[in-house]
Amino acid sequence: MNRPIRVLVAKIGLDGHDRGAKVIATALRDAGMEVIYTGLRQTPEMVIHAAIQEDVDVIGISILSGAHMTVFPKVLELMKAKQMDDVLLVGGGIVPEDDTTQLTALGVGRIFAPGSTTQSIADYIKTEVAKRRNF
Repeated sequence: MNRPIRVLVAKIGLDGHDRGAKVIATALRDAGMEVIYTGLRQTPEMVIHAAIQEDVDVIGISILSGAHMTVFPKVLELMKAKQMDDVLLVGGGIVPEDDTTQLTALGVGRIFAPGSTTQSIADYIKTEVAKRRNF
């Protein structure tokens, strides 16, 4: 039997709005995933450290601060340095479409915009983690 999908939900930087991250964390738990919420004001290094310690399948970053073009590349850089090739990186928040396209090209799985359903997020994560586990 496969272990449950483990998801780390993080808020990086000074962005203090975490209601959405908490809603997503609860929804993913309700979908059968194990969720670790790191809380506010994390650094990319803290998130990667926690992800390694918790042996997660997914890192989800909630971002509303506008720092997405700095935060996601830094997290990807740290993931690459730690050889976390099997970990899915996703995000949610307010990210312009052009930036979303660039982040996806860099290796972010998907950025979920406001209005995305929790079901679509859970389904995407389940599908992508299954692909990685069967690779």
